[in-house]
Amino acid sequence: MPKTVADVMSRDPIVVREETPLKEAIQILAERHISGLPVVDDLGKLVGIISETDLMWQETGVTPPAYIMFLDSVIYLKNPATYDRDLHKALGQTVGEVMSKNPIAISPDKTLREAATIMHDRSVHRLPVLEGTSQQVIGILTRGDIIRAMAASQD
Repeated sequence: MPKTVADVMSRDPIVVREETPLKEAIQILAERHISGLPVVDDLGKLVGIISETDLMWQETGVTPPAYIMFLDSVIYLKNPATYDRDLHKALGQTVGEVMSKNPIAISPDKTLREAATIMHDRSVHRLPVLEGTSQQVIGILTRGDIIRAMAASQD
């Protein structure tokens, strides 16, 4: 019988809220040696993910989009909305300002194959696991969890 997400996920993951100071989230990531955290609202429902990728903007900064002038008009060579989003992340002070919104999640009854496919196709490193109708975060599944399950099944 194929393993399910519930068999392999880490239960009761550490979560943060949108109003959590960014410094606190960075400290949690560093101390726990993890690369991302689910972000929940006051009811425990998933509203975002904060990851190392989101935090890189804090260090690297943002380069304004290239543009050309043509007949007194500015023509951007890249989408200026992307620049606005990245700038907001670079200057953010709370988790809510920096997190990725609309995260991809999974239910605990899905197979590891389904989870791996989602992770691969959507280029994500972790999937929050949500409980049925309440949509509360009950676990988190990482690529490392899937690799460890693969290794254990070869024994």
